[in-house]
Amino acid sequence: MAFSDPISLTINAGAVSFARVGSGPYLGQFQTADTLRALKVQHALSKRTRHVIRLDSSKFVADAFIPANNSKANMAVSLVVDVPLFGYTVAEQVLEARGLVDYLQASSGAKITQLLGNES
Repeated sequence: MAFSDPISLTINAGAVSFARVGSGPYLGQFQTADTLRALKVQHALSKRTRHVIRLDSSKFVADAFIPANNSKANMAVSLVVDVPLFGYTVAEQVLEARGLVDYLQASSGAKITQLLGNES
């Protein structure tokens, strides 16, 4: 089963729509109409199974050295779930992933703020 098309993410209290722009075996690629954001869903099956969802974001910012010029800045956010071929059911994998995601988003993102503030 494939991810829906389009995908909608809420970023900064606004809905951002990603249309499917590519697909293949174990791969789905999505992009915003302005091409400044992309979402990739990918699975690698080998000795272990690796599931990845990655958001790439770009924006134009004033150049630090020549403020009259704009430069493109990029960032990425991803979640990777790496599991053995056997030993964990999908339900168990979901519980582990949800535990981490729920922890990070609790308290209005306080833990994400700590992470991005270089706290360990």
